[in-house]
Amino acid sequence: MKKSNWLLLVLTLALSMFLAACSGGGDSSSEGGESSGSDNEGSGGDGEQVLNLSESADIPTMDSSMATDAVAFQWLGSTKDGLYRLDEDAQAEPGIAKDHEVSEDGTTYTFNLREDATWSNGDPVTAEDFVYAWQRAVNPDTGSEYGPYMMNGVIKNAEAIASGEMEVSELGVTAKDDYTLEVQLEQATPYFETLTSFGTFLPLNQDFVEEQGDNYAQEADALLSNGPYKFQEWNHGEGWTVVKNEDYWDAENVKLDKINVNVVKDTATGVNLYNSGEIDRTNLSSEFVDEYRSSEEFQIKDEPTLFYIKMNQEGEVLSNVNARKAIQYAIDRQGMVDVILNNGSKASTGQVPENFVSHPESGKDFRELNGDLVTSDLEKAKEHWNKAKEELGKDSVELEYLGGDTETAKNLDAYIKDQLEQLEGLSVKVNSVPFEVRLERDTNMNYQLQNAGWGPDYIDPNTFLNLWLTDGGNNHTGYASEEYDKLINEANTDLAQDPEARWENFLKAEELLMKEDAVLAPLYQRSVAQLQKPYVKGVYVNPMGADYTYKYAYIEGK
Repeated sequence: MKKSNWLLLVLTLALSMFLAACSGGGDSSSEGGESSGSDNEGSGGDGEQVLNLSESADIPTMDSSMATDAVAFQWLGSTKDGLYRLDEDAQAEPGIAKDHEVSEDGTTYTFNLREDATWSNGDPVTAEDFVYAWQRAVNPDTGSEYGPYMMNGVIKNAEAIASGEMEVSELGVTAKDDYTLEVQLEQATPYFETLTSFGTFLPLNQDFVEEQGDNYAQEADALLSNGPYKFQEWNHGEGWTVVKNEDYWDAENVKLDKINVNVVKDTATGVNLYNSGEIDRTNLSSEFVDEYRSSEEFQIKDEPTLFYIKMNQEGEVLSNVNARKAIQYAIDRQGMVDVILNNGSKASTGQVPENFVSHPESGKDFRELNGDLVTSDLEKAKEHWNKAKEELGKDSVELEYLGGDTETAKNLDAYIKDQLEQLEGLSVKVNSVPFEVRLERDTNMNYQLQNAGWGPDYIDPNTFLNLWLTDGGNNHTGYASEEYDKLINEANTDLAQDPEARWENFLKAEELLMKEDAVLAPLYQRSVAQLQKPYVKGVYVNPMGADYTYKYAYIEGK
């Protein structure tokens, strides 16, 4: 929301609050957040059970086969149950699956499904809903990015199906009966149980999806829920409302009646809405952190989410490794996190975050073991840039930088532009676009430099490192390395049941990616500074998939 639209926003919110009060409802807003306690015992809340949040961007799609972004995965996870969900400790807890058995070689999972789960149209949730959803996600006719990315090398035959070499019916997922699902894996996959909680693996009601056609998941009335909440309203570009799903199998443990979400791109607007009591949580940009740091409602949420500059190697300049290394070295990351972000975020020096995964034997953190692969050094940046210009036969270069349209993104991107333009002869043109546009341009490789980020899809180094496989569904940099591919593929096949050797491959692959081939320029590991009302309880923070679990949230003492 631009600052010039502030008056309109206030008037709109005031009107919506008046109408909501007349109908017994609440209002909207807030982006990101953290738990303010996770105790679900006792009365489960008092007073009106309405949570008001905001997001910095609209939901691009609620189609679980097509979703690729954090906003979509958040609200997919809030309105749907997969086989499992994540509990407070990021461990798998029953969703549609009551339990499962695993074969001795770790390649066959048999899930026993509950018989009391229904879709919001009254249809039962069955094993066939998972078969259809998973087949649809890897079917090349669907055009899913995440289907092949999440299933190739994991679910049997997924890669051959995605490449058009096998029929979708050959995917290693079978409904043995209505409530028994058998899944065959390519090889043992240690993280598969929690992987089933991820958005791509959520079930779909085939009759409903096909009846809706191209409109499926694009509007509130073109969605079905089998989870804690269901969509009541979706005003594109403005916000949405989900309400408690009374037909949910575990509805007795869902305390909130409603969650209102408003799209708010401007931090000052979010802070004003928070202070006026219209939203229950808001993220803080650097200029607000010092102002509110002493508040009892101030908190910092650390995340295993990385941001970095992607560099499109299909262009003349960025195909040059010295040009890419110059960009890596040129940015003062510590100054960036201390001054520009000022929210607890940490300077990043690799492509696996700190405090995310530990060595299977020594217990040492991955980041500690592989060290700082990319550092800030302006003199080295200038050396590499001069080499690049000589090799390219150019004295001056202009590069387009694709960034976000939120206030924080614009401030950060302006800083990065200034840092890069310390390289003589380099001019950077920043193009600030909405989130959906950036995703589209990334997919089409319609960029030169791009501010991008990645949060883990499961708790394993592979979730950050297999992104950069040749022709990988989320690569979109033009990077192709036989050596890198071999290290990653070997880690997930021959070494799948040799944890230490698998780990060594990941360490070598990260070093090759960042230090030698300079595929990415790391920026920071995100932390979020925010204000949250003390009456918000029971929100879980997740390290993968949906950022937050609202199933057990409630309002107490408002």
